[in-house]
Amino acid sequence: MQQFQQEKQLAIIYTAKTVVMLSLLFVCCGLIFISSCLLGPEAGSNPKVVRSPTPKPAPAGNQGTIQLAANSGLWKAPQEEEIPAGATGEAIRYGRELIANTGKYFGPNGKIAAISNGMNCQNCHLNAGTKLFANNYSAFFANYPKKGARSGKTDQVTDRISDCFQRSLNGKMPDKSSKEVQAMIAYFKWVGQGPKKGEKPEGTATEKIPYLDRPADPKKGLLVYRKHCQSCHGENGAGQKSEDQLSYIYPPLWGENSYNDGAGMCRLSNFAGFVKNNMPYGIDHNSPVLKDEEAWDVAAYVNSRPRPHREQRKDYPDLSKKPIDAPYGPYPDPFPAEQHKYGPFQPIVTYAKQLQPKVEVNKGLTRP
Repeated sequence: MQQFQQEKQLAIIYTAKTVVMLSLLFVCCGLIFISSCLLGPEAGSNPKVVRSPTPKPAPAGNQGTIQLAANSGLWKAPQEEEIPAGATGEAIRYGRELIANTGKYFGPNGKIAAISNGMNCQNCHLNAGTKLFANNYSAFFANYPKKGARSGKTDQVTDRISDCFQRSLNGKMPDKSSKEVQAMIAYFKWVGQGPKKGEKPEGTATEKIPYLDRPADPKKGLLVYRKHCQSCHGENGAGQKSEDQLSYIYPPLWGENSYNDGAGMCRLSNFAGFVKNNMPYGIDHNSPVLKDEEAWDVAAYVNSRPRPHREQRKDYPDLSKKPIDAPYGPYPDPFPAEQHKYGPFQPIVTYAKQLQPKVEVNKGLTRP
């Protein structure tokens, strides 16, 4: 009996030791596993160093100088909650509504007048003109009145609005004294409250991306369009209308309801700079998807498609001030219209500088 008790005690002690050893082994394995997860494969050589996780790859594309400037002195739009109370605030909010949903009020079935193609101002001036490198209104109000190169006269704010209605919206200007036009002006003034006369904040208009050393190619642009644009704008470029059918969510890029050939978007440099930092829809200047050459080529494809024509014989009375990529003549140089439309543009730039070395070509804000 005594021998049995001794054997039982030995068995208990052995079992306890085994449990303790297994527990220690389990704890050690756990510590090794946790260390490998936190410190990485090289942690054993320096246990005090915690390795940073591998950063996620940036979206495909050519991010260029805009990415470097992402945290610099870029313009910041005022926030909607900063709109003042009272009659002034009501005018600003109404102006913003008209910019965001222009077709609803002035399109073919507009609530106020049927004087435009149904596109909205914010189809080209994204986020009601507050987005960086998307034709924002940061410098708009402060720089009027000014001498207009295209008109050859001193333009007022209402002249600029009229240009947009006649060219980008392929329609007619509303009454300049109307409540609606005055509300738009109030909104422009509020959005552009920071910049002073003559200033052009960083991030306004569109990026001027480097010229290609070849003509922009509509055939290559078609491939870019099918890959990145067709899902929103459609195979035939007709865009997508809003639920109420009064305006557009995604605007028509060609055809009878699109901008006419006198609009600023019909200039290749404007269109290419716009899509580089804003398309496909949802991206911004920090995350471009298209490479420079893709932006030029898709711009060439879209602007090679049929669209309404506008008589432009009176535009740019001083031809030396005409943009080199204006898609219609006459021109102050011997280069053909095809080259002015698709490039290569550098030979035209060089020629212009030789004739007028003090004149900056292709400067200024994106026109409507």
